[in-house]
Amino acid sequence: MKSFPWSLLYCASLLLSDVLGTYHLNAGDPHLIAAQSYAQTRNNGRPPLRTLNPAKTDSQCRSRPLDLVFIIDSSRSVRPGEFEKVKIFLADMVDTLVVGSEATRVAVVNYASTVKIEFLLKDHFNKPDMKKAISRIEPLAAGTMTGLAIKTAVNEAFTEQSGARPRSRNISKVAIIVTDGRPQDQVEEVSATARASGIEIYAVGVDRADMRSLQLMASIPLEDHVFYVETYGVIEKLTSKFRETLCGLDPCAIGHDCEHICVNSNASYYCKCRNGYILNADKKTCSLKQVKVEVVEDPCKCEARLAFQKQTQAAIQQLTAKIERLENMVGRA
Repeated sequence: MKSFPWSLLYCASLLLSDVLGTYHLNAGDPHLIAAQSYAQTRNNGRPPLRTLNPAKTDSQCRSRPLDLVFIIDSSRSVRPGEFEKVKIFLADMVDTLVVGSEATRVAVVNYASTVKIEFLLKDHFNKPDMKKAISRIEPLAAGTMTGLAIKTAVNEAFTEQSGARPRSRNISKVAIIVTDGRPQDQVEEVSATARASGIEIYAVGVDRADMRSLQLMASIPLEDHVFYVETYGVIEKLTSKFRETLCGLDPCAIGHDCEHICVNSNASYYCKCRNGYILNADKKTCSLKQVKVEVVEDPCKCEARLAFQKQTQAAIQQLTAKIERLENMVGRA
């Protein structure tokens, strides 16, 4: 029984090392990359729990701003008709997002033996242009260099020069990988590097996709980041799942303390007042604006009043003088 506390202490130290390794090391640190890979390996034993029976999306769900990069496999194993299904999936995904320079930005990385960036995060800020660019994508054929595609996305698509927002903006960076095969290069380390830099990775496997590789690429928890469909014919059904996964709840819709108007601000909110009111120091309640009334005398009225006063005083003086004369006449009599 003495060994039980020591076993418990050892397990706790392992968990603590995971936490310290993940949250207190800088992006790019080899120890952080190793910690990411180790944590990922420990979770790879659990099969993905996602299914293709998506629940109805919450009406309070709204697309949160993202820097979103699709990494799509167009190797020889993906037939032309199947690749068209992938493009339809991308277009449907764009339709579910709030797209714009201050909302979600989208890029597409196409890969096979080589990698081609179809468009960058800074290229299109409206849905029609984005969907036209998607419709023009052609398959590259040949091999499946998934690791190279992830590395290209990190080094070229998720940069500020390519349209990614700076880290200070706290905009989530998300990569969605769609593949139907086994990578012909190494994916574990390059995926760990991407995750360590702050990129959340979703892995979508189709048909012959290698589940082990999907698990090595995706962020944890795996049940939230690994998806599998049997054919490209049903990949469009994942759209509603991703809408639910990528959305953010509108804090104004789920409850707020504002007396008048609640304004959504990404993950938070702030209060505003209706016209004629000002926000109090508590930043929640409102008070009527104090209207300062300044009375300006009409100079014409002032002059008229002065003239009336002078006339009245003159009339009183005349009347007083008459009364005095009458009193004097009565006194003499």
